[in-house]
Amino acid sequence: MTTVGFLGLGSMGQGMARRLLDAGHDVVVWNRSPGAADELVAAGARRAQTPAEALEPELSFSMLANDEAVQSVLDEAAIRSLKGRTHVVMASISPSLADRLVAAFDAEGATYVGAPVLGRPPVAAAGQLNILAAGPAEALDALEPYFAELGKRTWRLGERPSAANAVKAAVNYNIIHAMQAIGESVAMTERQGVDPELFTELLSSTLFGGVVYSGYGGMIARGEYTPPGFHIALGRKDLGLAQEVAEAGGVTAATLPALIQVFDAALADPDLKDADWSAIAEVSRRDLL
Repeated sequence: MTTVGFLGLGSMGQGMARRLLDAGHDVVVWNRSPGAADELVAAGARRAQTPAEALEPELSFSMLANDEAVQSVLDEAAIRSLKGRTHVVMASISPSLADRLVAAFDAEGATYVGAPVLGRPPVAAAGQLNILAAGPAEALDALEPYFAELGKRTWRLGERPSAANAVKAAVNYNIIHAMQAIGESVAMTERQGVDPELFTELLSSTLFGGVVYSGYGGMIARGEYTPPGFHIALGRKDLGLAQEVAEAGGVTAATLPALIQVFDAALADPDLKDADWSAIAEVSRRDLL
């Protein structure tokens, strides 16, 4: 049994921390809203009263919402306390923040690993995530048993942690394109009298197999956007991360302005602003632009 810390118990972090707990580890958990830890504590986890307590073990993980949340937890004092320890940031953060954190960790003799994930909450709970990992090779080697408990495959992307965040942003950029394409094509066909569920089944059963088209296609066809598995505001955040990656590499992303316009229209709509990110499909279906 190894003692590990886990910070951030949202819809993804809950399932991930539970996987480590069920694997027999002594898991010290912290969340900004303490009640989120109750179920895990009842199952045997130990509650940390402060982020510092959850960062005390030799190894800790975090799954926080965005750059701001990560910076508020991994502040200067927290990073100083991590000397000689390893921390794994599994959130989707900006590559620029990851680079700054690596520099701060290195200055304090701590090890930083970037490991954002692919998968929704049920996938996390089942230990079937794809983990995009980057960091020092020896750290990644040591983390393999833990990643095996959290995911079905770990994609090692080199020693620069921010590369993992760039890849995650690029993957999400593809997902966003797929959801928008489904929304537009559903709008086209349903206005010709075609059942949207039949049309999305056609897509996923023929030329567009895979979890994005099969999963989001059905959600879009039925208009099932609540409860959200991934909030539309977080999708807009990830679109901004893709924009940062494109600009940093000098890439002209031709469709990016249109996608930003779609997300902003969805977020301005009171019926959609708190929905799942796949609800961007309704911008085309409802002529919101």
